[in-house]
Amino acid sequence: MTNNFISTLIRFALRTVIGLVLTVVIGLGLYLVFAYHFTYSKGESVGFVQKLSYKGWVCKTWEGEQIRALATLPAIPEKFAFTVRDDAVADQINKQIGQKVVVEYEQHKGLPGCFGETEYFITKVTPAPGE
Repeated sequence: MTNNFISTLIRFALRTVIGLVLTVVIGLGLYLVFAYHFTYSKGESVGFVQKLSYKGWVCKTWEGEQIRALATLPAIPEKFAFTVRDDAVADQINKQIGQKVVVEYEQHKGLPGCFGETEYFITKVTPAPGE
């Protein structure tokens, strides 16, 4: 009777652990799908693309910086760090490095580092008006 009780207890504990692991994995998967496919915010940024590099140990992404120059004030320019996941957009940015451009971005909060180093993902780049 003791062996039967112990084996029943072990089976119950094993089913509980497997159930918890599956719940965590499914919950994490749903969170990643939600965070990746739904944007927190969208916007545009105007400035000069300073750099764009393809980096990462395992998950490689295009990471760049745009300098947002303030109009006429002699102030320290603001840097806008961004990630590019589309190679075609990265090619467009590379062709316009050093030029004033408008980049359209989507902000995705809470994604792990394999998706990119920043939460700002560039979706489109165009030359700035008047340039």
